[in-house]
Amino acid sequence: MLPMQPQIILLKEGTDQSQGRGQLISNINACQAITDTIRTTLGPRGMDKLMVDSRGTVTITNDGATIMGLLDIVHPAARTLVDIARSQDAEVGDGTTSVVLVAGELLREAKPYVEENVPAQTIIRGAHPPFCGRDFFKKMVVDAILMLDSDLDNSMIGMKRIPGGSLQDTQLIAGVAFKKAFSYAGFEQQPKRFENPKILCLNVELELKAERDNADIRIDKVEEYQKIVDAEWKIIYDKLEKIVESGAQVVLSKLPIGDLATQFFADRNIFCAGRIPEEDLQRTISAVGGALQSSVSDLKPEFLGTCALFEESQVGGERYNIFTGCPKAKSCTFLLRGGADQFIEEVQRSLHDSLMIVKRTLQNQELVAGGGATEMTVSRFLRDHSRSIAGKQQLLIAAYARALEIIPRQLCDNAGFDSTDVLNQLRQLHGQKDCWFGVDINNEGVADMFESFVWEPSLVKINYLRAATEAACLVLSIDETIRAPGAGKGGPGPMAGMM
Repeated sequence: MLPMQPQIILLKEGTDQSQGRGQLISNINACQAITDTIRTTLGPRGMDKLMVDSRGTVTITNDGATIMGLLDIVHPAARTLVDIARSQDAEVGDGTTSVVLVAGELLREAKPYVEENVPAQTIIRGAHPPFCGRDFFKKMVVDAILMLDSDLDNSMIGMKRIPGGSLQDTQLIAGVAFKKAFSYAGFEQQPKRFENPKILCLNVELELKAERDNADIRIDKVEEYQKIVDAEWKIIYDKLEKIVESGAQVVLSKLPIGDLATQFFADRNIFCAGRIPEEDLQRTISAVGGALQSSVSDLKPEFLGTCALFEESQVGGERYNIFTGCPKAKSCTFLLRGGADQFIEEVQRSLHDSLMIVKRTLQNQELVAGGGATEMTVSRFLRDHSRSIAGKQQLLIAAYARALEIIPRQLCDNAGFDSTDVLNQLRQLHGQKDCWFGVDINNEGVADMFESFVWEPSLVKINYLRAATEAACLVLSIDETIRAPGAGKGGPGPMAGMM
């Protein structure tokens, strides 16, 4: 009788981990509990909810967004409903209860199919077939990379998440864009559009400071105190006058620009924005030129940048400062839209991967087919090669070849296809001739990946095959683990890795 295999614990002790069908049903049940809570508030004759928070504050309302915001929801999946209610409220201002109810009811209808082991991706395709994010973003991603300079520095690609709207509302700006900074009185009087402006970027605080707060001052006369106050005003006005004399029409600063400076600039038709995040400010400088100034005492013309057009525009519920036609270094910015923060974050991660692939393709113009076609080709070659070798190595090389089939097999499983049937077709096709057939995700079958434009840089395949092989060999070379008692703060004991 074989000994019982030990159970390996990979995550920290106390970590809750669930997956598979049970996790899906748990997510659906949690969302249904939320919809059951607010369903009676719908419509003009809907009932109110009396909400009491932890501090005893009482709120009586039938507004869906308010109720969802006051509910202390801890289930991660159910919090998605909070996000879509919040984005609906920010984008439209109404329909917050309806969006939660419909989402919950869609999940309720999908639950029987999940319980019958229908793959989740099959259900998703039935509920959301017409629009494909790939079709929407493919040209946008290529355009973004082509907008960059020849060095293809992806740090010049910005991504801003703006909850609300739909994925199709995402925009690609050929320049730099960032959210409007906190504004003081007088900001609305400033011009919001310039053609070919001179742009000054500062690391200077432009606020009236009471220097008496920073020093111990002793005076004998009231007139001496007035001199101190006048000196404080003179300091700030001298700074502002020097900025105006520089000819700058757009003034950006990493530090605050107060209400006095904001009104001063407004009276002189100058736009200003303070508290700009350092990342956005550095990207702006790289794009428009100039240099970050920590003093205004000697502002030379070469310290100022420029662009073809600056304007402040409304994007969803936010105002954005946008610089286009930047001469120094080309840049672009994605303004990502979507119903929930988690969804937008996932879109951002997917876009990053897509951008990197396009970048690598331009840098290394050797392409191979994706969709598991390359892995099936290498697998066939290794199987053929193994037959020419005698001894145990023949079996090991054949095993390596079988391992590569995990890529097309997992593609099928994740898409809800019959992986056995698809793999049999691929083995037959690749065994007959050299080809680039792989898994056809769109039509549940196989197709020529080159003709379907499913391409990948060969660098990606070469690198991951080398890294995976080296990692496997490293693990196989370890035959013992020796751990000191109490190794790792809060970690498990020496034998906690096995049960």
